[in-house]
Amino acid sequence: MTGCDIAEIMATRRQEKVARVIKESVSDAIANHLNDPRIEGLVSVTMVEVAADLRNADVYLSIFGNDEVSQNKTYTAITHAKSRIQSLLAERLECKFCPVLRFHLDDKFKKTMEIINLINETTSEREKREAAEREREQS
Repeated sequence: MTGCDIAEIMATRRQEKVARVIKESVSDAIANHLNDPRIEGLVSVTMVEVAADLRNADVYLSIFGNDEVSQNKTYTAITHAKSRIQSLLAERLECKFCPVLRFHLDDKFKKTMEIINLINETTSEREKREAAEREREQS
C-alpha cells in the first residue's frame, strides 16, 4: 500500500462518517424541526454522497405521500428549508465547515414497487390461466 492509497482510504472513511452524520441530522431536521404544512407523508433519507473535499453533499430523499402532487409539495418545502436544515447540521458536525447540501428525489423505491406490482400481476394472470386450463381438462 502506498501513501496515496492510505490517504484515499482515510478520505473514504471520513466521507462515510460525515455522510452518516448528515443522514441522521437531515432525517431528524425533517421529522422534528420543520413546521411546514406542505410536508406530508413519510420522508426517508435513502443515501448521502459526500464529495472528497467534504464541501458538498448530495442527499437523496424518498417521499411516500398520497399522490405525486403532495410528494412534489413536500420536496419543494424541504428544498426551501435547506438553509434551516444546513444550520441544524452545522451544529452537529465537528468540522471546519459544513458541506453544502443538494437534495435529490430518489425514485429507486418507487421503481422497485412498480416492478413488484408487475410481477404480482403476471403471477396472478398465470395462476388464472393455469386454473382455467385445469378446469377445461377436468370437463
